[in-house]
Amino acid sequence: MSWFPGAYQSKLGQLLGKICEPFLDLFRRLPLQFGGIDFSVMAAIIALNIAMEVLQKILISLIY
Repeated sequence: MSWFPGAYQSKLGQLLGKICEPFLDLFRRLPLQFGGIDFSVMAAIIALNIAMEVLQKILISLIY
């Protein structure tokens, strides 16, 4: 949203901020800033993908 001026002040931007920021803050506590680049968002996406894979395998094993 930082690419669009005023996006954080819009209703959609505020809603997304309330949903995403608490989760991202978990990863921003980790030392994931290298050379002025913050990799915490990438770590959060990877964690979501891993959680999704685990949940998917659990659900599949419950069905079959």
